[in-house]
This record gives sequence, structure tokens and C-alpha cells, in this order.
Amino acid sequence: MPYLPSDQFSQAVPSIKSLLAELVSLESPSTEKAALDRLGARITSQLERLGGKVQVYPQQERGDIVAARWGGSRAGILTICHMDTVFEMGTTAQRPFTEADGRLYGPGVLDMKGGIAILLTVLRLFRQNNLWPARSLTALFTTDEEIGSFASRALIESEASKAAVVFCLEPGLPDGALKTSRKGVGQIDLSVNGVSAHAGADHEKGRNAIEELAHHVLSAQKLTDYTRGTTVNVGLIQGGTRANVVPAAAQAQIDFRVTAPDEVSRLEAWAKGLVPVLQGTHVSAALNLNRPPMPRDALMIRTFEQASSIASAINLHLSQGSTGGGSDANFVAALGVPVLDGLGAVGEGAHSDREYVQIESLAERAALQAALLLNW
Repeated sequence: MPYLPSDQFSQAVPSIKSLLAELVSLESPSTEKAALDRLGARITSQLERLGGKVQVYPQQERGDIVAARWGGSRAGILTICHMDTVFEMGTTAQRPFTEADGRLYGPGVLDMKGGIAILLTVLRLFRQNNLWPARSLTALFTTDEEIGSFASRALIESEASKAAVVFCLEPGLPDGALKTSRKGVGQIDLSVNGVSAHAGADHEKGRNAIEELAHHVLSAQKLTDYTRGTTVNVGLIQGGTRANVVPAAAQAQIDFRVTAPDEVSRLEAWAKGLVPVLQGTHVSAALNLNRPPMPRDALMIRTFEQASSIASAINLHLSQGSTGGGSDANFVAALGVPVLDGLGAVGEGAHSDREYVQIESLAERAALQAALLLNW
């Protein structure tokens, strides 16, 4: 079993921290193309120094997607990282990268610039030790994961369909567990049309779209079924123009998460079967499943067991868990391709001002990533 001595990973922690500080300083909100392209250019320079054949996929509105490829004698490995964060430009000025009490803080430090820093460091260690995976390797860095991966999904699926295994460097669970089960994620857009009227002089002639919407909001909330692992959340409502006008239109955006594909069918049936409660109103709903479920099925179990076997050879014990959030690994699982998710940094507070990475996890995560790349 090829491996790197464990002391190399502990010795590499300062360089991981330094690189991570630089990545965090290069702010990269999902909607800021110029900022994402600056970060992409920095990562590209690193990949080229590592001998990767870099290909940039230009995007009109989103940041350009970056891929690097290295040849090998066996069917390939794909690694997936996303460069975008949920934080707006200027956030690092308010909350710069800092180190305190064994933790690294900063916008996007955990989700998922920590994973990028770990991967790039592992590849650098391979080059320094003249050691490289026997399988061909493709490293993909996308730019819109936090807003649905609409620009990158086709490329992710294309690359994953050719891979023997896919490693997603999203953060691990807070206890370091890998994510072997994720819910599918989707949205229902609910629209109601009524009839406007003066709220005083002609109230009886109006048909209140907000009142109609309220009936369906309550109906939607009741679709949640914890025993099936399904949650439905009406998260945004809009309607009306002024308090003295009977509203003619109202809308709601409904988030849903499912563990099983048949639950999508149940929600679709609800959306298609909506009928108005108030005479003279019209209601419609459009359902979109953005990310299919990533179930802990037989393939996932075998993939995790293989990873556990590789990890145990370097005295690492892997655990696994589930999360209600989605990632690009959901797309891979739906293709029937082996995938491991949550291989990135360990910490807590993603998407918040509490976000941090545990420094003590960096060497272990780098050692795990190296072992998987070399021995899969």
C-alpha cells in the first residue's frame, strides 16, 4: 500500500493554514464573477505548478470553472471542490481570517476553502515525494454550488460518469464523519391570482390573493413527514401593493428536502392537484428538484467500507452520518457512480459568522485524502 509518512502531514499544517488564509482573503461570492475568476486564476497557477493540464470553462454570468487533469494507467478519480461562498464582498474586512483557540475563522474557511487547501497540499506532497496515484486524476473546481450548480451540473455529471470514484471535499460533519446520505433538495413556486379592488368602497368585488395563498401555505406545511425524512418549509411569501387594496397576486417559495425519490412524486401530486378555495381566484405551482437524494444504498455502503479499509491501514477510523443539506455529490450518486462526500475540513458554523475549522483536523484529513487517492 503506497503512502506518505504521517509526519509529513503534520509538518504541512503551517502551509495548509497559509494557503487557507490566502484563499479566504480572495472573496468569492457565488454571484460575483470577477471575484470568482480571481480565485480561479490563483488556483489555476497552483495546479499548473503541480503539472496538471488545466482547462478553463468560461461562463457568461458565473465564475469560470477550472479543471486540471493528470494521466494514469487506470480508470480515473474525480475530485470536486466549489470555489463560491455565501458571503458578500467586504465580509472579510469585517471578519478577516484569524486563528484562535485551535481554530481558524473566516468567511468560507470551512465551506469549502478548507477542502481546497487540503487537496492542493496533498497534491504538492505527492510531487515532492515523487509519488502519484496510479489512476488518472481530474480535479474540478466549480463556481455556483451555493446557488444550485445550474451552470456546473452538466460538467460535473459528464466528468463523474467517466470516473471510477468521486471524492467531494465538502466539510465533514462536526465530529469528522463522512456524509454518506444527503437529502434531495427542491423548490415549489406557488402563485395565486385574485381580483384587485378598493378595500373600503368595493371590498366585496375583490378576491384576496393573500387569503387564498394562506390556505395553501398551511396545506404545504402539513406535507412535512419526519418519519419519511421529508421536510417542507414555506420560506418566502410576497403579495399585495397597499393595505387599502385587495391584493390581486401573491406568491410563495417553498423549500423541500426528501430522502426517497417517491416522496418527490407525493409532493408533485400535491402541486398538480391544487384547486382554489376562494371562488374567483386561480392557483398554480411549479416544482423543481434541484438535487436528487443521495441515499445510503448498497453502493454507498460498499464505497464507505472500501474507504474505511484504506483508512484503517494508516490507523484512521472513519465514521459516517447524514445531513439534510445537498451538495454536488447528490448529482454523482444519482448516476450510480461511487462517491464519498464530506472529505474536506472539519469544523462547524458553515454559512454563519461562527464558521471555523479545527486546526487539529487538517493533518488527519490530508492523510486520509492522500491515502484514498493513492490506494483506490
